[in-house]
Amino acid sequence: MTALEATKQKRTHVRWIVCGLMWAAIAINFIDRTTLAIATPHIMQDLSITTEEMGMVMSAFFLCYALLQIPAGFVSEKFGQRKALGMSVLWWSIATALTGLATGFKSILGMRMILGVGEAGAYPSNAAITRKWFPKSERATVGGIFDSGQKFGGAFGIPILTWLMIQIGWRGTFAILGVLGIIWAIVWFAFFKDDSAKNKHVNAAELAYIKSGQDTDETSNKAMPCKWYELLKFRNMQAMCIGFFATNYSSYFFITWLPMYLMKDRGLSFAQMGFAASLPLLCGAIVEVIAGWSSDKIVSSGKFSLTKTRKMFLCGGLILASTIGFAAVTESIYVTLFLLCCAKSGTVIAASQTWAIPSEIAPRQALLLGFKIVLLILVA
Repeated sequence: MTALEATKQKRTHVRWIVCGLMWAAIAINFIDRTTLAIATPHIMQDLSITTEEMGMVMSAFFLCYALLQIPAGFVSEKFGQRKALGMSVLWWSIATALTGLATGFKSILGMRMILGVGEAGAYPSNAAITRKWFPKSERATVGGIFDSGQKFGGAFGIPILTWLMIQIGWRGTFAILGVLGIIWAIVWFAFFKDDSAKNKHVNAAELAYIKSGQDTDETSNKAMPCKWYELLKFRNMQAMCIGFFATNYSSYFFITWLPMYLMKDRGLSFAQMGFAASLPLLCGAIVEVIAGWSSDKIVSSGKFSLTKTRKMFLCGGLILASTIGFAAVTESIYVTLFLLCCAKSGTVIAASQTWAIPSEIAPRQALLLGFKIVLLILVA
């Protein structure tokens, strides 16, 4: 089919199915790492784990997750995102299922470390897929959508996880979640191709649309423009590192200690906590998609430059995220939840831009490495 014929053909929308799978991977990723926070009171009691030891268990995940970011980027670029993301989800799903077999501090610590190794491949792979499968005009939208999987996973996952643990206990809950991830991996390997041109469901019109919205060097240049550590010399990369750290420093509170805080300091029951902890994440899920879509529309309209738009959303989001500091000094649980919702919404407004920026400022092969460096500094 000629280029002219391709433009007249009604294009398929397979890229959005891919985006949906990316979203599902992040949702599962988030649920699997959040389950520990929900189960913390039961695990500490059943396994006789102290608060200090539980803090070490939670930190062990993030340590492995951070250290494996750069290697995950190399794996994703070398072997392709089909293998990298598929094996990543399969790896962490097995680790999640095996967590239910933990007998004490050491065993659950080991499972969380293995989980961190597996989950390290999710965001690097999604970032590369965004670059390969979507034109520039849709990348902030895609970034907002797949990153919102975290918030949707928490918003709907926390109440469901709470109910599951009441019904079948924390061990059975971990097993069910592990099976869910394995099913996703099977679907992924059956459907996804690294090159959109090789996916039989993508027609010529959609392929032409994808390629027309990409820079030539994004698809043709395979050379590494610089050493990965040289990226830290650039002000843009330094600013990204600071921005990621500032965003995630508060973001990770929502998936680690918020459930315990609501129960211990605010006096909520286990069932009440499941509902309350999901509210900030639900707000974040909705706001992030809107923020990503809005920023792309503003850029496309030409009213503001790409740089000005990114800065506006990032800075505005981080200012809104600062409201988390007031949540701890309010007496009303309702005011606290409102402020937590505002804070989470602020972090996701910023996040909707951070997953688009690297594809716009980083060299092709260094794109994912930039992500790894950012996240390494951010959660270490």
